[in-house]
Amino acid sequence: MKQDLRSKWKNEVLVGDGAMGTYLYTLGFPVGISFEEFNLIRPDVIRDVHRRYVEAGAQVIETNTFSANYYKLSKFGLEHKVEDINREGVRIARQAAGSDGYVLGTVGSIQGGKRMNISSRELKMYFEEQIGALLSEGVDGILFETFFDLEEMRIGLNVVRNLQDVPVICQFAVDDIGRTIDGYAIEEAFAILIQEGADVVGFNCHSGPKGIHSVMDRLHGPLQVPMSVYPNAGLADYVDGEYIYGATPKYFGESALSFADMGSRLIGGCCGTTPEHIAAVASALRGYVPVPLAEVSPLSYDPVDKLVHEHKEEKQDIPKRHRSFPSIVDLVKERHTVIVELDPPRDLDITKFMKGAAALKEAGADALTLADNSLAVTRMSNMALGHLVHSKTGLRPLIHIACRDRNLIGTQSHMMGFDALGIDHVLAVTGDPARFGDLPGASSVYDMTSFEIIRMIKQLNEGIAFSGKPLKQKASFVVGAAFNPNVKYLDKAVQRLEKKIASGADYIMTQPVYDKNLIKEIRRATAHITIPIFIGIMPLASGKNAEYLHNEVPGIQLSEEVLTRMQGLQGEEGRKEGVEIARELVDAAMEHFNGIYLMTPFMFYEMTATLTKYAMEKSKEQKAHLFHL
Repeated sequence: MKQDLRSKWKNEVLVGDGAMGTYLYTLGFPVGISFEEFNLIRPDVIRDVHRRYVEAGAQVIETNTFSANYYKLSKFGLEHKVEDINREGVRIARQAAGSDGYVLGTVGSIQGGKRMNISSRELKMYFEEQIGALLSEGVDGILFETFFDLEEMRIGLNVVRNLQDVPVICQFAVDDIGRTIDGYAIEEAFAILIQEGADVVGFNCHSGPKGIHSVMDRLHGPLQVPMSVYPNAGLADYVDGEYIYGATPKYFGESALSFADMGSRLIGGCCGTTPEHIAAVASALRGYVPVPLAEVSPLSYDPVDKLVHEHKEEKQDIPKRHRSFPSIVDLVKERHTVIVELDPPRDLDITKFMKGAAALKEAGADALTLADNSLAVTRMSNMALGHLVHSKTGLRPLIHIACRDRNLIGTQSHMMGFDALGIDHVLAVTGDPARFGDLPGASSVYDMTSFEIIRMIKQLNEGIAFSGKPLKQKASFVVGAAFNPNVKYLDKAVQRLEKKIASGADYIMTQPVYDKNLIKEIRRATAHITIPIFIGIMPLASGKNAEYLHNEVPGIQLSEEVLTRMQGLQGEEGRKEGVEIARELVDAAMEHFNGIYLMTPFMFYEMTATLTKYAMEKSKEQKAHLFHL
């Protein structure tokens, strides 16, 4: 009778299999399809891959079910086949493994290291469906692999423990810093998982043998459970449209011995590995007699709630960058405050832009805000111009940052650059899709939503990188969120706004408003909101400008009165009437809000300078009147 896995890996090192997805790619199958669906439509292909790994010496086979959950399969219209794909995956693996082999039901991370708007309840539901199907076919254990954060892993582990008492292996994908993406040191994460019932803990993917070896070197003392290791075949190189992995089978086999000496009892391969790599591992471990796992008590950490407390406490000692002047949030609580938007130029000449910034500073603007390639039109870097504005005029820059143009790497790098330059006021926006701009062939990245980018920027203020790594210094960003009140159902828009506030927004800037009654409605609908709101006002430049904004620009809606007043006007006459309408809107806004957000049309900075002076003088008059009362 076959020995139970828990007993098996106490006294010997088991050889796992290698990659499925990257190996299928090398066999000529294209990317962009669901390899999990092959369990149903090409079972012969999956069975053949399993068979090759078994013939290479693998004793433990993973089911081809890494992404076979509702969320991932829905991208291919296969969400209704979760149970079928997982059940068949176990059957195929069992046929290939034979009577002596072991089959692990493979469960991959749903979030994949991204900050996604998937609730814990949804994750639990997705895991229950997939894991339930795997367990129903009698797998020898469950393997969680390529998880980046502890909290998602805990949800999956608890699902298994509530369903059945089978061996569970929990593998993280981490780099050599050794932290999960939600900020836990790997020892902390392992301690929590062991407390909650993990039989084996370990690593896979993300890096090759050296990177995983570096993390294992940082572990203090032996664990009381076995470890598992499934490295990539080194780092991938992109050559002529293909990903090439450089670690040779010989090197992989040598690394396996090192991992075994460090307490690993299950060793296989991840991305880039082939049956040849697994054959080298099996050859290297043939006849290997492991030292018994040390009989030690669980890792010397306190209960989970204390772990989390200490995890947060350790970051409070990190120094925070000093802010040289009061934040906009502090300022607007004391008096009327004016932010003016001036778009960066579309070419390399910044002469007019800098003149405009100087004029707005002289007019009394409290901050100059710069859009991030608004309407997906390519403009000069707002980071560079924001730095120039501050250094040459002393005016506070408030920089927009869009989710559209940068992935997670680029976004954090960008924010770190802002911090280094002392630019600490930002506005987080989604960004208009690239296909509507001047380079329609460009990619729209959208690694994050506006909610997620707010939350992750505020995470930098806690001294934690997007990856979860601790930073040597805390940032001091004041993060704004955009709000469009020009909608049919204002209360629903406010509900969305509340989510941004919950994500950490410090202040709100609205889209342009052209209706005095709407300003009153905004006050009513947001009366419960405690963070400052800056009412957006953009003076119209002409009748055609008014028609264009009303009919073609998302998020902008003009009242009938404004459209009538601007009809047919152009040139100086149009700008004069536009300023007059804006002045009336400023009056209405100042009755209900301290924050005014002026947007400059077509670089006519004289218009917003005039309105800035007007707002500041009106504010002084109101203060003087109150003083005399």
